[in-house]
Amino acid sequence: MHFIRRGTGRPLLLIHGLGGSWRSWETILDTLSAQREVIAVDLPGFGETPPRDGEVSIRTLADDVTDFLTAHKLGRIDGVGSSMGARLVIELARRGGVLGSVVALAPGGFWRGWERHAFHRSIAASIRVLRALRHSLPRLAHSRVGRTLLLAQFSAHPWQLSPRIVRDELLAYVSAPSFDPLLESLATGETQKGAPAGSLDRPLVIGWGRKDRVCFPWQAKRALAAFPDAQLHWFDSCGHYPHWDAPAETTQLILDPMLAEDSVMSELFDEIGFGGPRLA
Repeated sequence: MHFIRRGTGRPLLLIHGLGGSWRSWETILDTLSAQREVIAVDLPGFGETPPRDGEVSIRTLADDVTDFLTAHKLGRIDGVGSSMGARLVIELARRGGVLGSVVALAPGGFWRGWERHAFHRSIAASIRVLRALRHSLPRLAHSRVGRTLLLAQFSAHPWQLSPRIVRDELLAYVSAPSFDPLLESLATGETQKGAPAGSLDRPLVIGWGRKDRVCFPWQAKRALAAFPDAQLHWFDSCGHYPHWDAPAETTQLILDPMLAEDSVMSELFDEIGFGGPRLA
């Protein structure tokens, strides 16, 4: 699994969303790596990591991430995910014993009924358009109008985004060999399983944009019902990617000293054989 490693300090894992790569985090990467050692991965079939053999799903990708962390001796690393990556870190938190503190930004998997179909059809239509425009994407990304038209579903103010970041993200979408099978799995597979109250031994914070047009804001209520130990943070005037629309606020949430302190204390309690404290 390809990854980049920057900074020093307590390790922090970043997992991108559907179609993205480690570059999806460039809006906040420098700020995070000034205080933490950041490990940002390309999931199998995305970025510079070749696709996996067989099934591509949240279950198999969670297995792959677990194997990666074990191989690199990064057990109990704090994790941050975006969109599909947010669902991945939530799933790993549910399994237990893999991650430390978790911040999940707009996790998928909490849709019901027509919301599932809306997600599938809108994303499938978007990727068809992007593939048809593949050779024009760099030029369109450098246009305020182009950014607005292509990313209106994902950002509350796409015209303000960096042309370079938009270009890299869109090209990653159309180049990802695992995009279609994972989209199908996300849209037709099971909804995200939850974790009973009191079962999480590390803090879990779920962040949601009030203007999210991919995972609608009312789905946050279902996420909290499934993970009653979690805390919810709302991003005002923010779309599906808080680290794009509100990079400073997102960084502050990830670097929250209370999360770091609680995660460190939990590890100390583990070492002496006691259960760690939980975030209320």
